[in-house]
Amino acid sequence: MKLSDFERLSGAACLTGEHEDREIACGYTCDLLSHVMGRGQADMAWITVQAHMNVIAVAALLDFACVIIPENLPVDKAIIAKAQEEDIVIYSSDKTAFELVMLLGENGVPAAKKG
Repeated sequence: MKLSDFERLSGAACLTGEHEDREIACGYTCDLLSHVMGRGQADMAWITVQAHMNVIAVAALLDFACVIIPENLPVDKAIIAKAQEEDIVIYSSDKTAFELVMLLGENGVPAAKKG
């Protein structure tokens, strides 16, 4: 699934503006950063309720396709600016994390490999 497909299917808003239409290789949902760092994979879609600078650092370090913030949780403008600087795509969705996981899975995105 490409990022454009995710946008169309989920109705999520891209907070970071124009971006490359990357392929989402796998998906993962977790809010514990050290856990994500140990299991993250390039081109992964990461669903998390966390919205702070360390999320952007982890996503950039591991070259994630995107970060998805569920339930329209707020994302500070400074976080969005840092994500743009690091070429990290951030989406905001009104769906729950569970609904987002289901959407990705139903559309062919596999779970990230177990560490």
